[in-house]
Amino acid sequence: MSEIVIALAGNPNSGKTTIFNQLTGAHQKVGNWPGVTVEKKEGEARFRDFTLKVVDLPGIYSFSAYSLEEVIARNFILEESPRVIVNVVDASNLERNLYLTVQLLEFGKPMVVALNMIDVAKSRGLYVDVEVLSRLLGVPVVPTVGTKRLGIEELVETVVQVALGKKKSQPVNVYYGREIEEALREISEKLSSLGILQDYPSRWVALKLLEGDREILNKVKEEPAAEELLLRVKEISESLTRLFDETPEALIVEARYGFISGAVREAVRVSAISRKTLSERLDDLLTHRLLGFPIFILFMYLLFYLTFKLGAYPVAWLEHLLEASENLLRAKLPPGLLREILVEGVLGGVGGVLVYLPNILFLFLGISLFEDTGYLARAAFIMDRVMHSLGLHGKSFIPLLMGFGCNVPAILATRTLENPRERILTILINPLMSCSARFPVYVLFAGTFFRGHETPVVFGLYALGIILAALIARLFGRILVKEEDTPFVLELPPYRLPTVRSLFFHMWDKTRIYLRKMGGVILVASLLLWGFSAFPRVDGRSPDLAESYIGKVGQAMEPVLEPLGFDWRMGVALTTGFVAKEVVVSSLGVLYKVGEETTQTLEEALRASGMSPAAALAFMVFVLLYVPCVGTLIAIWKETGSLKYPAINVIYQLLLAWIVSFLTYRIGQFIIG
Repeated sequence: MSEIVIALAGNPNSGKTTIFNQLTGAHQKVGNWPGVTVEKKEGEARFRDFTLKVVDLPGIYSFSAYSLEEVIARNFILEESPRVIVNVVDASNLERNLYLTVQLLEFGKPMVVALNMIDVAKSRGLYVDVEVLSRLLGVPVVPTVGTKRLGIEELVETVVQVALGKKKSQPVNVYYGREIEEALREISEKLSSLGILQDYPSRWVALKLLEGDREILNKVKEEPAAEELLLRVKEISESLTRLFDETPEALIVEARYGFISGAVREAVRVSAISRKTLSERLDDLLTHRLLGFPIFILFMYLLFYLTFKLGAYPVAWLEHLLEASENLLRAKLPPGLLREILVEGVLGGVGGVLVYLPNILFLFLGISLFEDTGYLARAAFIMDRVMHSLGLHGKSFIPLLMGFGCNVPAILATRTLENPRERILTILINPLMSCSARFPVYVLFAGTFFRGHETPVVFGLYALGIILAALIARLFGRILVKEEDTPFVLELPPYRLPTVRSLFFHMWDKTRIYLRKMGGVILVASLLLWGFSAFPRVDGRSPDLAESYIGKVGQAMEPVLEPLGFDWRMGVALTTGFVAKEVVVSSLGVLYKVGEETTQTLEEALRASGMSPAAALAFMVFVLLYVPCVGTLIAIWKETGSLKYPAINVIYQLLLAWIVSFLTYRIGQFIIG
């Protein structure tokens, strides 16, 4: 069966991911691009006797090579030579999307344009003449509606015909004006005569040299005859700048937008009826200067409320299932090490985390719903204004927002920040964003000690993390890194009705990481912790917990944690949580239930321990604020290139956690006991 490699390129929010999912279905794999940590998605589709290997390139707005994603995308097209480029374009925002299209045309490779969201365009009174647009671009254009799978079969058919040469795809060259065209011709000829970058399209390299593209300049400098070429490019650039009083880069960009403007004018008909779109009317309300923030707070509160309310039923079913499993193991297995390992180590540890999986699923479902409808971008827009007044920059809020899922990819996402000082500042405060790994701890303690008030308690913890991040950013902005305000434009994508398939993919993408941890690090940590609590053996049985290895370690820590209302078992759980925050719950499941012959739940064991609600609240605050997990610290080290910054995170977060937890406990004793 013949294989056809396809590169899928497009702007963020153009529906590229939806098209990718529709093309590949379940035949997908996710990894990293060679040598970098940016996610790489690949998938396969079958069409007649062909296997279509679809590579989903990072969503970008241009090939300017200012970001790692842009470099990865264009290097794949240039060096991996896909048979066909599929450019996904948002038909309702054609003028903005076509800038990337024009740059793709410059590669001169076979290409198909997927004119996506054609239904949204029509609802806005925009009618695109597909044949005219195809003629102007020189490549086939296929109208699609990714969310409804409309046009997908036709898109696949067109791609295969283009790959086989049965359908014409000859991308047009944008005309940049006589002077620049002459300059491109001269530079192209010089590239050919000197044998420089022969594997790349010469016209494209000439354009990049005139634009002053750093990546291409660095590649050219490695060539033996580079000096002669670069000297001539400099002379041409200076001549053009004197002639037009503009840099060649500005002239090239201007010509591209001129081409786009003309193409849109030729191919798009606008309805005579001018009306505000539903998206615009919603934005008037949801991003309102006064109402936007309260509405955002209400939505977040509802998210946590439904997470607890809807999750309560499956959590109860899982608790009964675990209880039945414990009873079965106790009944079928004789007393001894094997029974202790399975009941107290595996079920007590992993089961303690597994029971809160429904809450995690509902949380991820809510976040995916916000993402797919387009509201999450509005949330960033609203919070940008609030956080900016407290010392955070708008562009930094995107990685911070990602931190609510997981801090590791959120720290990697700071690569999109051009300003190195702003990037370091964002990295330092990112671990204060309450990641999903902390959520099982909140669910456990809020459900145990604040039943009926879980939502305001957990909502308050998330809010506390944001407020403290803002204050720490203000402090570090003055001490460690000087604040430099940078302009920030956040695109607000159109609102969309999410599909069940899309919600499932996004929710599962987040959940699989959680499940992988349960089968890996959490299981190993639970068994190790049980082992330290079950030894040294006394007459073939486990010792009293206080006399075990882990008991002695915990008691050594107790003087530091006693002012916070924590006992030594809580201290041990916090220590193991350094590996991954979910391990805190599995550790508590082992430490509070070890040696128990009853089927007491972890919640019942915590209540029976004599822990006060004030201490429980202080413990949740400590989990929110104390040291990042190992994975996050490694990410900070790799992204900053220095051990100094992980050390700063450990020191300041431990101090912050202790101080805020101490205040929480002392104040809580007066208010809630």
